[in-house]
Amino acid sequence: MAKRVVIVEDEPNIIEAINFILSRDGWDVTVHANGETAVDAVRAVRPDAILLDVMLPGRSGYDILKELRADPDFAALPVLMLTARGQKKDREMADALGVTRFMTKPFSNAELLAVLGEITAGA
Repeated sequence: MAKRVVIVEDEPNIIEAINFILSRDGWDVTVHANGETAVDAVRAVRPDAILLDVMLPGRSGYDILKELRADPDFAALPVLMLTARGQKKDREMADALGVTRFMTKPFSNAELLAVLGEITAGA
């Protein structure tokens, strides 16, 4: 059975590229572009992993991550946070909130697949 991933991202070009890469690799992909309703989308899909953008309309990726980590059902869910802002403070905030991995845009297709494979290896 294919592993499920939710991509929480609002940039259409990035959504299209990641969706293509992951679908081609056998992932069952759900895309969600609204920060306000992202947690509900994750709860509905119950994915094996989340790709979470930091800057989203309505709510930041940090706020979404914080809410997911506070929920026992999603406290251990692998979350790969994606951002165009890769400063040390951004990484530190993500780490403090319990991110599984942090990746700066742009990234290579191979890197994305490798990291997603690593964080879901036990799923």
